[in-house]
Amino acid sequence: MRMEHAANGILLVDKAEGITSHDVVARARRALGTRKVGHAGTLDPMATGLLVLGVGPATRLLTHLVGLDKTYEATVRLGVSTVSDDREGNILSVADQHAIAELAADPDRLAAAVGDLTGAIEQAPSAVSAIKVDGRRAYDRVRAGEHVELKKRPVTVHSFELEAPRLVAAQGASGGSTPIEVIDVDATVMCSSGTYIRALARDLGEALDVGGHLTELRRTEVGPFQVSQAVSTEQLTEGTLRAEQLVSPADIARQLFVVLTLDETQEVDLGHGKRLELRADQRLSDGTDQAELAAAIAPSGRLVGLVSVKNGRTRVVTNFPAADGAGGAAA
Repeated sequence: MRMEHAANGILLVDKAEGITSHDVVARARRALGTRKVGHAGTLDPMATGLLVLGVGPATRLLTHLVGLDKTYEATVRLGVSTVSDDREGNILSVADQHAIAELAADPDRLAAAVGDLTGAIEQAPSAVSAIKVDGRRAYDRVRAGEHVELKKRPVTVHSFELEAPRLVAAQGASGGSTPIEVIDVDATVMCSSGTYIRALARDLGEALDVGGHLTELRRTEVGPFQVSQAVSTEQLTEGTLRAEQLVSPADIARQLFVVLTLDETQEVDLGHGKRLELRADQRLSDGTDQAELAAAIAPSGRLVGLVSVKNGRTRVVTNFPAADGAGGAAA
């Protein structure tokens, strides 16, 4: 896709398995002809699903997208723990087959353990993660043979819904030909930003005394954005993107924030960083005169800025100059 104007907008991408999020960013840069591409949260190479990319001046929006809630579809394997808490790590332990049989016969025990991992919880991120410990990535320390135990942090699991568990045959720790029985269970998780689904699988296995890890992970939603709206990784590689697939900053902001509709004089003043006093007949889209964050939209539909509004008076949080906030890309 050739851009007649500088690319500017939010691009939703359905990441394929086996590539990094940074690989996707690199492909987007080539496809869109700009170095200015960032992301609002990564996915592990094993995972698939929704990545939210900011392109051009719209990268200014990413700060406000990182903290959105997320929804995942996952498969948890109970009976085996790994060093990375997913299928790509070396096996640490294998549960006794009698313990697996007992768990398979007691679904209420599984449901109770899931309930304990739902709501506001304290979670230790997976040791094989990008979190820095004394200046070095945790995964680098693990690969160097160090024992890494990251501090717990508060996260919120809004819902943790399971499908019916199933007994399946899997390879044991020795890598031999004799299979073992494990329990696979599909789950849908809605959670706050910063929640590690791998860690949920690990903690579920630990709570049931059989160990656990993640075998499949797909992110389906980030805030109001759904993977069904996304372009494929192949489209980035093949250069078959369409201009309308890059969503304008204004359209994104309307989905996330209440709207302050400006007149032409206010557009100019706000663009110069001035504080505005709302007119007597002017209200936000929710009918109030205050908001922690509101999208200030010009008569033309351009996103002028993100502002806080208190008692009818604005303060600029993030500004989008006229050339920046004009919208998406032209084909």
